Amino acid sequence: MKKRFFSVLLALVLLLCAAPLPVHAAANEITVYNWGQYISDGTDDSLDVIKAFEEETGIKVNYLTFDSNESMYTKLKTGGTTFDVIIPSDYMIAKLISEDMLEPLNFDNIPNYEYIDEAFRNQAYDPENTYSVPYTWGTVGLIYNKNYVSDEDAESWSCLWNSKYQGKLLMFDNPRDAFAIAQERLGFSLNSTDESEWEQAAMLLKEQKPLVQAYVMDQIFDKMESGEAWLAPYYSGDAGTLVENNENIKFIVPEEGTNYFVDAMCIPKNAKNVSGAEKFINFMCSTEAAMANWEYVGYSSPQTEVYNELDEEITSDPLYFPDITQYPTEAYTNLPTEINQYYNDLWVDILT
Repeated sequence: MKKRFFSVLLALVLLLCAAPLPVHAAANEITVYNWGQYISDGTDDSLDVIKAFEEETGIKVNYLTFDSNESMYTKLKTGGTTFDVIIPSDYMIAKLISEDMLEPLNFDNIPNYEYIDEAFRNQAYDPENTYSVPYTWGTVGLIYNKNYVSDEDAESWSCLWNSKYQGKLLMFDNPRDAFAIAQERLGFSLNSTDESEWEQAAMLLKEQKPLVQAYVMDQIFDKMESGEAWLAPYYSGDAGTLVENNENIKFIVPEEGTNYFVDAMCIPKNAKNVSGAEKFINFMCSTEAAMANWEYVGYSSPQTEVYNELDEEITSDPLYFPDITQYPTEAYTNLPTEINQYYNDLWVDILT
């Protein structure tokens, strides 16, 4: 009887030792949710940032991507997958803060934050600098193929409504950025709370629809590089990649002005591994990782050492470090819930 008791006891001990504990597993694993093609991944002789982080810390990274702030928000809100690090844009960060969906950061665990330029701290979307660490920044402009689109046409957003480019122009597949271009044309604020202004912008986008080849996000790379499309609005960092890959592609910020944005790293409220998430954010702020990301992604870096190590020829190039004092710019803010719902309903109506 005693022998049997000890046999059972031994079996239980072995079982407990063999079974991985959930807490222990979480401590060695994080899930990161980022934009597509937005991190140095080891291709084209670049540093594989995730692999470097895993080797340095022993923490495994599950890496997932999204193609718009809105799709990221929906995924976060509906649950199903738990994320430890997310990288939304400024206005979405403000929305997440207002809905109590972000974890306050412990900056004692993010010492590399000292390398983030003061100009990018205490921004309107996170005024107390509590929930976010800047990752990249940039502007929205017009990408065009100079063989088919004239420089003169490209100076204005109105070229996206020019019938001679029918079937050859692309448009954002997310409502906030698409509406912003129409609002720029109409001279409205990108953060308008006037429903009639959103209606006028929607009418303009409806007028444009017959000219649009496709509403896209990351698909812009293949379509522009192959010549299938001739012009499209997109983000400055991606424009740099396209310009490097195709000598016929140019980038310009139209005269009416544009959106200025910051994407930043945050930890969601339901994160399973906050400690691992802070280690990841800290690593991404290191000069090695930030430089690798700048070289691969092309977006302007808020990391001071990256800026200081680059040649003036690069830091003065509007493709890589835009001078936002040269044209009208406006950053998105978190709009009232009813306005968010209103323009999303208008967007569905435009696309259907």
